[in-house]
Amino acid sequence: MDHHKEHQMEHMAQYSSEDIDGKLVIGLRDISHTMRSLYEGRGSQKRILIVLSETGTITQRELTQRLGIQPGSASEVIAKLENMGLVERTLSETDRRTADISLTEEGRGQAQEALRQRRQRHEEMFSALTDGEKEQLLSLLEKLNGDWAERYCDSRHQDGYFHRHEGHVHHEHHREGHFGPHGHGGNRASGGGRGCDHDCAHCEHPCGRGRNR
Repeated sequence: MDHHKEHQMEHMAQYSSEDIDGKLVIGLRDISHTMRSLYEGRGSQKRILIVLSETGTITQRELTQRLGIQPGSASEVIAKLENMGLVERTLSETDRRTADISLTEEGRGQAQEALRQRRQRHEEMFSALTDGEKEQLLSLLEKLNGDWAERYCDSRHQDGYFHRHEGHVHHEHHREGHFGPHGHGGNRASGGGRGCDHDCAHCEHPCGRGRNR
């Protein structure tokens, strides 16, 4: 028996031995791991192209902050994109210490393709569910995430949960993996959220912990 099959059997045995709450935790954890594997890294080339397509021209400093990565890492990836003819850098007129980053025509085309692939991936991820089941799942997740946002607020602060994401600054957030269109833990029934109104369908941290992938 290979290691992978052995691990699967151990996993199923653990799952079977758990009560309903334990099975829910394991299910959510497994889904979060799968979602992590489906998304490009915080400072990946595709993600930078997508962010620039959403923000337009932006300073390198702002882009680095939005990505939530180290300046050196951002410079390296941006240089590669520049050499590939996908982005261009010009000296910023508002801050002479940094550069303005923008997409070239080819870069815009590649950004649109990355977005198309992302939308297709979203459709595939929930293709097993009917529209009604999607609505029911979303409602339950929003309710649960709203409770967790209140119940574990201190833990989220301590774990560095507040982080920059895509073109936004995240404060408890998300739509995919962090549920609620009006805030982290937003509940459509209550019309609420807890401090973020960003649309985060493309979140790369679906586990809800806000850590690096």
